[in-house]
Amino acid sequence: MAALSAVVFTLSAWLGLYLLARDPRKPVLALAATGLCGFALVVALDAIRTTSITHAELLSQAEIYLVAVPGVAWFAVLLELSRSGDGARPRKGELLLVAAVGGLTLFGAMLAGSVDGPVRPGHWLMFAVNSIATLGAMIAALKRPAQPLPVAGVVVVATLFFALSNAILVIPLGLLPSWLALAATGFDVLLLGLAVARWDAFDEGQALRADMLRSFAGSIAVAALFGGQALVGLAVTRHDPGAQITLTVLLFTSLAIAITIQVLADPLAGILDRLAFSKSPTLRADRAALRHTEAALPLRADNPLADVDDENFVRLTRRALGHYGDLSKLVASPLTALPVIDERLAARGASDHPLERTNELKAVLADGIRRLKPRDGGDFGTTEEWRYYNSLYFPYVVGVRAYAQNATAAGLDPIARQAWQWLVTEVPQRSLHNWQNAAARLIAADLRGRVPVASD
Repeated sequence: MAALSAVVFTLSAWLGLYLLARDPRKPVLALAATGLCGFALVVALDAIRTTSITHAELLSQAEIYLVAVPGVAWFAVLLELSRSGDGARPRKGELLLVAAVGGLTLFGAMLAGSVDGPVRPGHWLMFAVNSIATLGAMIAALKRPAQPLPVAGVVVVATLFFALSNAILVIPLGLLPSWLALAATGFDVLLLGLAVARWDAFDEGQALRADMLRSFAGSIAVAALFGGQALVGLAVTRHDPGAQITLTVLLFTSLAIAITIQVLADPLAGILDRLAFSKSPTLRADRAALRHTEAALPLRADNPLADVDDENFVRLTRRALGHYGDLSKLVASPLTALPVIDERLAARGASDHPLERTNELKAVLADGIRRLKPRDGGDFGTTEEWRYYNSLYFPYVVGVRAYAQNATAAGLDPIARQAWQWLVTEVPQRSLHNWQNAAARLIAADLRGRVPVASD
């Protein structure tokens, strides 16, 4: 059983950390990662609890509260999927729903007292909250056709959330044989991680297979090296209860550390650079750019613009504009395969290198933004004809972050300072979001006209 628990723990922890590493600022990925890592923690704690004799009751009481984390996190993921087509919509309502579901789940955990059987009213309340919340969020997600995840995908993801949120209670309660519950759960976890990662890759216009396979292979290798030693120790000392509990704890801590170091190698390297090169900010920035670019290369598809319809082309253009100031993300954009990029590289005799293509895409986007500027000779205006240009040029090209927390106009030139003041005092964030979407459609239409359409 320890080996099977270790496999499920490894899958859950790897998928959670992999999603988090893709973009920790994306709520969907951060929440899915919280659920997966929380699930891994419950699997580990349950394995330790069943091995321990002296602390089994205390661990059981702690575990009933931990099992509430994945279900609430995955409910929040489904709410995010239901709003993915409208990134500027306020989250106040969703936050209240998540708080309500979390409160009811914790109340059920308090009534249950522990994960040990028999099934009590608190357990039934947790089952009911998970089921009703998940089904409700699934219905809300299906009502929003603008989201990038296909309808069938929403159903699959919601079903997995539903199954895993309840399975996490079934495993410790012993309602099914432990090996069967763990094996089925491990399969569901794998599908869940793939579904969420595929959603994000589709949303970003990236390839997924090569990058995910590399991360999976690396995690399995380090898990086998570090966890295998503890499993051998467990097999040798199976008649020694004291050694069993120690080695079980060692098994899961070793797996957690090994997988974390492997999956989060890039951000960990950034921390080390800050410590080692504290007096060389330029060196740190150069190393970070190289690491991020290297990590983004497997996310590039071979023929990224093949079979891309007009609506998806607009979405890819909008995403590229959002990544205008981040070459490490822009390098994976499908728009680097635009024919105009080939023409520009050939015109200046540059090599067909990913960074060269990325810089050319950035220049093409900048040209598109400049074409939106009214031709009245000024550098800034607040009339209606200036809206599309202002909404893209100042936030993305200049870097004006008017709505960021604690943002100020310090360091901005006089023109950018005027734009910052105008955005802060006169433009709601929702309006800016709508203008950016409309402006992205204009730029996408211009770029789309330069893409040859294949004849039947």
